[in-house]
Amino acid sequence: MVSRPMTQLRSFFSRLTPEQFQKCFLSWIQYYISSLPNDAQKLGKSVRSHWEIENSLPWVLDVGLREDDGRITKDNAPQNFAIIRHISLNLLSQEKASKTGTNNKRLRAGWNDNYLTKILAVAVN
Repeated sequence: MVSRPMTQLRSFFSRLTPEQFQKCFLSWIQYYISSLPNDAQKLGKSVRSHWEIENSLPWVLDVGLREDDGRITKDNAPQNFAIIRHISLNLLSQEKASKTGTNNKRLRAGWNDNYLTKILAVAVN
């Protein structure tokens, strides 16, 4: 709910986002409101920079690997698990066949030994 008038609102735009999940093609429309002038290049750059932040390492570690939920505090365990999480993230991000996010890849690797083997094989090659 907006508590005050949006006097600086200058543009309203949408973005069609296609995605392939397994054998299905999905797409959705994302809507944005902005105080930026109605300039497609500036608005596109703004949206892309937002997603760069969302896909940055700290965000992926927190959301994809649930790093902030960890309760490991004894001795060197926090540092050791941070290294394991970074290795896991690197392996998951190198697996390009699945177009899903890190969290989904992690869950799938936990459920499917063949997929886990495929991810770990990346480290060997």
